[in-house]
Amino acid sequence: MKKATLFTMTVILFSLVVHSQDVKIGIKGGVNLATLKPDLNDPATRTSFHLGGMAELSLIDQLSLQPELLYSSQGVKDESDDDEVVKLDYLTIPVLAKYHASEAFSIEAGPQIGLLLSAKGEDDGETFDFKDVTKSTDIGFAFGLGYKLPSGINFNARYYFGSNVNDDESDSDKIKNNVIQFSIGYWFN
Repeated sequence: MKKATLFTMTVILFSLVVHSQDVKIGIKGGVNLATLKPDLNDPATRTSFHLGGMAELSLIDQLSLQPELLYSSQGVKDESDDDEVVKLDYLTIPVLAKYHASEAFSIEAGPQIGLLLSAKGEDDGETFDFKDVTKSTDIGFAFGLGYKLPSGINFNARYYFGSNVNDDESDSDKIKNNVIQFSIGYWFN
């Protein structure tokens, strides 16, 4: 039910963006520096990536709405044991309000929904799946800064913090995604 509602909302949002008079479409990708708070005995940042599309719908002079659809690889690794890694892969949908402080510089903030695609762990060469004890959706908040060149190339730095992804009823720990993203993208128009 949640996935059907989310899918419907996404289709409606993107159809509104596509039918808007003043809309830009683009692509982006970049580096994720991800952790889970709290997790593992000695957590360290897992370096991974994100990739996808974005649109920007102009609302008023300096304010726009920027929905995105991204594949985002997240998780955490153990600082004391390089073989122990938690990998969480999501289809993320951030919907950000974007304030243009100048022609090139912008500030953005808004909600983000992540649909869990896979949840795997690796330890000493063995891989195990723990999708059954991980919530299927991660709802959180993202904020960041952007810089756009006249050519359409843009740069972005963003921080995302999510909700509890632990769905194990026997475990009371609240485990939350924390991701710093650095992106480079291109606006087609």
